[in-house]
Amino acid sequence: MTASDRTSWMKEGACSGSDPELMFPKTDEEIALAVGVCATCSIQVVCLEYALDNREDYGVWGGASEKERRKIIKDRRQATEECA
Repeated sequence: MTASDRTSWMKEGACSGSDPELMFPKTDEEIALAVGVCATCSIQVVCLEYALDNREDYGVWGGASEKERRKIIKDRRQATEECA
């Protein structure tokens, strides 16, 4: 599978074709706008999982900010450790 195959879903996103800065916000208000776009997106879950798997450090992916994704990763790691 090529890199473009792994990211072909991106062109289906609600944010596709929008100003890239929209999804890389700098303020809480801008984060809320980006999350609003994600809320209308049919591939939100795929996008979020991609960002988590690839440890995307910046931007809003799948409706989650950098801080929210770090928490999801931490929570998943703790859940895995508890099950082991």
